Amino acid sequence: MEKNIVIIDDEQNILSTLDRFLTRTGLYNVTTFHNPLVALESIPLNTDMILLDVMMPQINGIDLLPKLKERYPSVKVVIMTAYSTFDTVLNAQRLGASDYIMKPFKSLNDVANKIKIVLE
Repeated sequence: MEKNIVIIDDEQNILSTLDRFLTRTGLYNVTTFHNPLVALESIPLNTDMILLDVMMPQINGIDLLPKLKERYPSVKVVIMTAYSTFDTVLNAQRLGASDYIMKPFKSLNDVANKIKIVLE
């Protein structure tokens, strides 16, 4: 059974790369959002996981995270960040993130493995 994944990132190349890769696995239906504020209002209710970038111009992922968890409490959220500090990760987990992924990605397979682990 396919899982529904939403990706929120202001970098179009990240959105398209992850969308293509995850869709090709045949395991996921992927929805992408370039604007996190639009995403907050538009995420499908049947979403299983959100991949959430931390650094975005409209609102950062750490500030968006509690709003997402309030609106979609059962959805797993994995933050994606190039600016990971222990405090950022700890704060994200305190706010409801299931895990995090460092950018740039070492490999897309690492992203797929992280998704699989979090969704198990």
